[in-house]
Amino acid sequence: MSFDVDLFVIGGGSGGVRAARIAAGYGAKVMLAEEYRVGGTCVIRGCVPKKLMVYAGRFADEFEDAAGFGWRVERPRFDWSVLKARRDAEVTRLESIYDANLMRAGVEIVPERAVIEDANTVRLLKSGRLVRAQRILVAVGAHPVKEPAVPGVELAITSNEVFELESLPERILVIGGGYIAVEFAGVFAALGSRTTLLHRGDKLLRGFDDEVRDALADAYGKRMDLRLGVTLAEIERRDGGLAATLSDGSVIEADQILLATGRKPNIGGLGLDRVGIVPDAAGAIPVDEFSRTHVPSIYAVGDVTNRANLTPVAIREGHAFADTEFGGKPTSVDHHLIPTAVFSTPEIGTVGLSEAAARQQCGEIDVYKASFRPMKATLSGRDEKVLMKVIVECATDRVLGVHLFGQDAGELIQAVGIAVTMGATKADFDRTIAVHPTAAEELVTMRVPAVTKHPVGVG
Repeated sequence: MSFDVDLFVIGGGSGGVRAARIAAGYGAKVMLAEEYRVGGTCVIRGCVPKKLMVYAGRFADEFEDAAGFGWRVERPRFDWSVLKARRDAEVTRLESIYDANLMRAGVEIVPERAVIEDANTVRLLKSGRLVRAQRILVAVGAHPVKEPAVPGVELAITSNEVFELESLPERILVIGGGYIAVEFAGVFAALGSRTTLLHRGDKLLRGFDDEVRDALADAYGKRMDLRLGVTLAEIERRDGGLAATLSDGSVIEADQILLATGRKPNIGGLGLDRVGIVPDAAGAIPVDEFSRTHVPSIYAVGDVTNRANLTPVAIREGHAFADTEFGGKPTSVDHHLIPTAVFSTPEIGTVGLSEAAARQQCGEIDVYKASFRPMKATLSGRDEKVLMKVIVECATDRVLGVHLFGQDAGELIQAVGIAVTMGATKADFDRTIAVHPTAAEELVTMRVPAVTKHPVGVG
């Protein structure tokens, strides 16, 4: 059987691009189809442009804090149009780099939608061309959904449309309790919008350590109108804006309502039914530890598999796929230990088990904890705290989890993640010399457990 290409990648996001480049580097003939823009959600309308907006918002704190250090700063004025133009230009620049890197690797890019025709054939919808491929990799990501499906929900926007706003909304209601909702609520509050964050649960960021969740709620309660334990009932147009009626009967008026309540895999019209691939209950493509579907020639990576919906994970999955299938190096991805950050203000960085999960899974644990006012705040006067937690298994002294809340937590957790991934013990942390004066030194100077399941000093 002859093939046009060794690998056909459907989707030009982080996972698909990495898989295509690495496979091509092993000598494979690769074609990649992307119907929108190469770079995917992260680069085009996700992590990258959102982080640029986070940076923009944090200047507001910097201007305020400067006064405590002797700087006289005239009242600053924010211009949304400048941020939007420069942010969009940077996204375009990055997209061109992705294109160039793919072409330099020898990957053929096809700017149109592709669907699966059979186990070894892909149809390009615009041209009608059929491409025979030895292997097909599905890396089409996911899309935001407008939920709950209440009356007037069509009036709301999602995280996709946020980047198209031509002006900064004076009032915005953000609905959701995950990464996206928390980060955008922080951005808009910092940039000057009157912001309400609404979440149906009693805590934000399900799955994170409870004390970190409480610290975030406390900080956000000072920065915006935080409403927990209530839901959206209806949206309607009113007086040139929008009005959201909540489950408790209250009404919030806003210029924009952002729904950040979930995302679903992009499987619609993909042709999965033609090859007998049945999505799971979440609408994702089921795969094994090597990203293989039950069809031997078809694979999937990234958010479309709903394993761990994070850009670095998709990249790692794409790389592992290429190593396995084209590099002769069978590689699977461990989804159980993933350092991650939430770019709220203050930031969150976490790796490993939360205190609650560690108690449930590992039995006896020690919890080392530090909560303090950062040095910068002593002169700036800002009312914010840093929280650090280290979770340790008593029987082995192994560090099970590290949870950080405060400035630069995202940067810190990357380095800490290396140690935890390598199986570091609390003794390894203790014998590491502190860098002083830093907030991070607390990670290696905590000696007495705040919570213990055995006598202090044992283990």
